[in-house]
Amino acid sequence: MTELKLLMREEFRSTERRAPLSPDSAGDLVRGGVAVSVERSPRRVFADEEYAAAGCALVPAGSWPDAPDDVHVLGLKELPDQPDALRHRHIFFGHAYKNQPGARELLRRFTDGGGALLDLESLVDDHGRRVAAFGYWAGYIGAALAVLRHRGKLSKPLEPGTREDLDKALIADGKPVRALVIGALGRCGRGAGDALTAAGAEVTRWDLEETKDLDVTALLDHDILVNAVLATGPITPFLTAETLRRPRRLSIVADVTCDVGSPAHALPIYDETTTWEEPVLRLDGLDVIAIDNLPSLLPREATVDFAADLGPHLTALGDSDVWRRAVTAFTTARESHDLHRKEDHV
Repeated sequence: MTELKLLMREEFRSTERRAPLSPDSAGDLVRGGVAVSVERSPRRVFADEEYAAAGCALVPAGSWPDAPDDVHVLGLKELPDQPDALRHRHIFFGHAYKNQPGARELLRRFTDGGGALLDLESLVDDHGRRVAAFGYWAGYIGAALAVLRHRGKLSKPLEPGTREDLDKALIADGKPVRALVIGALGRCGRGAGDALTAAGAEVTRWDLEETKDLDVTALLDHDILVNAVLATGPITPFLTAETLRRPRRLSIVADVTCDVGSPAHALPIYDETTTWEEPVLRLDGLDVIAIDNLPSLLPREATVDFAADLGPHLTALGDSDVWRRAVTAFTTARESHDLHRKEDHV
């Protein structure tokens, strides 16, 4: 049996503190016979030494391009622009399967190099449910930031912290707030609902049934809207430029999904994400919070939960229906862009 080799790379994005593996989950893999290497990182929420103590080999940051061909490269967010051609099997959130900006270019890099993208978003069970996701914490933090903005207490730049710190900031201050969560039954929606409840908000929860025939008037009669919908294709917008000209109570939108540039974008009132440095976009009297790595603001909690879900699937890498579906998703996306290679090394 060929030894499974994983290399967890340092995240390229400077504000990313999370990791796909915690030291505990990495240690479980090592004890299960997986060779795990970890690139050193001063930003990661867990220290390098914790991974070494778990049995992982520490390697220099940015060394993954030189790893042997049989190594699976594991990460979370986007890759650097170089090398141009990607020859490894990469596991990360590629955001390339819903025609997002840059999707074709990323898929082209894999095609040219003979590698493959096993997108974390495409790791799903027999019912199409993702096996590992940061959704709960994305929803929790997105809703929390919206509440803090509503109270005039959202400072910038944002800094990572702990749930305990965030919950202290959310303690109800007596100022009433009405909040609507769309996509309330999913991981992300549950997280948003929990944060709003912790803040003492009056929470309305909508899901598929409530949005079949969207009541825009009712939507606008809330202070805060949290979009937690995981759309896989075109969707009827919840808000449009025309909608915003109507009388409304709504003053803050937290778009946790952040499908900017995709046909699945449910809030086409804005076309760029916000950042830790500038978390709020002011638009026609509306505040929009659209940060695409929200869980990194609670990096320890987010990493522990995600790694606990992902780790067991990594032991069966390439040898389960979950991974076969991921390969199919990559092949389908590549073909949809008319990208083909002579040999399939997946």
